[in-house]
Amino acid sequence: MPVRTSRRMRLIAVIGILVGVGLAGYPPADVTVDAQRNTVAAGGRLYRGKGDCQACHGWAGDGRKMNLQMPDGANLRESTLTREQLVFVIKCGLPGRQMPAYDRRAYVDDRCLGRTRADLDRMGLQLFDPPATLQNREVERLADFLMAKVIGQGPLDRQECIEFWGEEVAVCRNEFPD
Repeated sequence: MPVRTSRRMRLIAVIGILVGVGLAGYPPADVTVDAQRNTVAAGGRLYRGKGDCQACHGWAGDGRKMNLQMPDGANLRESTLTREQLVFVIKCGLPGRQMPAYDRRAYVDDRCLGRTRADLDRMGLQLFDPPATLQNREVERLADFLMAKVIGQGPLDRQECIEFWGEEVAVCRNEFPD
């Protein structure tokens, strides 16, 4: 009988260890939600700051640019781009269409459809310089923000404006009066 109990205890211990090790790789759900929220917030800061996307696409991503000297950007709120397509466009830009490439190695090696700047020149396609280049993790965060808050979201209302900015700012009061 002691041998049987010993075996059973070892089996229970092994199962406990396997379950513990298996679950250890997964953070609690609230940690995952917080991490995603932080990633989206960081992407929003990149949109408004380092990437200065709002200069062409507007603060809400609706194509109403904030800087009249900048080119017209697409209305991202009506876009049907997938996340993968969005990452590609951010990194490689749209030569000949005024969207800059935010990857510092874009068109230097084969990462952008196998084309180089010399290829673009031969095709007569101009590639605009971005206000700053973005690292891969920054592009990912920017894409997370755009997918969560902008892409395919349609027009904003006052409540969404407040949520977008995190507080009721002047633009929400001015564009969406009571």
